[in-house]
Amino acid sequence: MAEKITFAPLSYTGWGSLSYLSEEVGRLQGQNILLVTDPFLHEMGLTQKIIAPLEELNLTINVYTKVVPEPPLAVAEELVAYAREHQSDMVIGLGGGSALDLAKLAGVISVHEGDVKDYLNLSATRKLLQKGLPTILIPTTSGTGSEVTNIAVVSLVSTKDVVTHDFLLADVAIVDPELTMSLPPKVTAATGVDALTHAVEAYISRNASPVSDALALQAIQLISDSLRTAVKDGQNKEARIAMSYGSYLAGLAFFNAGVAGVHALAYPLGGQFHIAHGDSNAVLLPYVMGYIRSSCEKRMKDIYNAMGFNSSYLSQEEASRKCVEELQRLVEDVGIPSSLQGFGINEEALTSLTEDATKQTRLLARSPMALEKEDIYAIYKAAYDAVTFK
Repeated sequence: MAEKITFAPLSYTGWGSLSYLSEEVGRLQGQNILLVTDPFLHEMGLTQKIIAPLEELNLTINVYTKVVPEPPLAVAEELVAYAREHQSDMVIGLGGGSALDLAKLAGVISVHEGDVKDYLNLSATRKLLQKGLPTILIPTTSGTGSEVTNIAVVSLVSTKDVVTHDFLLADVAIVDPELTMSLPPKVTAATGVDALTHAVEAYISRNASPVSDALALQAIQLISDSLRTAVKDGQNKEARIAMSYGSYLAGLAFFNAGVAGVHALAYPLGGQFHIAHGDSNAVLLPYVMGYIRSSCEKRMKDIYNAMGFNSSYLSQEEASRKCVEELQRLVEDVGIPSSLQGFGINEEALTSLTEDATKQTRLLARSPMALEKEDIYAIYKAAYDAVTFK
């Protein structure tokens, strides 16, 4: 069966890769550049690493810093209007997934008619017709993989939705682990488990292929080996490099194979309770994997091996159980709450969470086990009670 494999057109990876920025801006002929980032990165001076070399080229840089975590639709609409008003001819996104997703939307929607809401997956009334402005994406976290995907996520009233199209692919991704060195432990943990979730879900996806499998397993190995160290010692260069590569590979894996049940259930957590996307994935990962374990035991045995364990003496069923246990242990070791109660969610909310999760049909379709409404509620209930499936 033929497979479509898509990669971002050009990536620079590894320590010091930011040095290629000026060269790429010149190649793409940017003159009036919109830099999308969050206020924290701007205040700590990280944006100067972008601005200084571009000012030497006598380019105009407008810095937009109204990025917030889990950005609501209104923020995306405001940014698109800003890009149009300033007649931007290039977009650079610097930051975590929120900044990068917003940068993608600014680059593409600003050259189209209408608003961001007109292009959302669940409610689209328009279609994207052309590639947007040249876009360079520079992550400062090791987690979302947004720099190599064609998806941009926004928060709605009680859930999330996406704009997805190959026009949203960046022209250039610059993945420099040096930019992640100042990432706080809590953010390192959440984004790191987010990246791990991308790799795990890509590997068990119905759309998995030998190419995405190779990317996913290597990502799982790198992240499993380095995440605990990166959280405990953020200045550990080798751990930061491994996490950077792991996140990048996980992004490529899930872009081609897709994510599934964990993300489908995580979106309502972010939408209703504004829990960070990485935390939402992390708290649900062991419970979703425990519930669907019987549908993908062989693949979970492979994941267990990629996490650094020897399953040669175990059956697939035994290894899959141990895999769930190790995923749970990793989440706990990096300090993320292991139950929904740990995030202040009450039991009455499980019904509305379930209702919103069932709408994520794009994601649920990739699950190796069909997840109906009652299955989704059972997973939320287990995550609420902190009871893993045996």
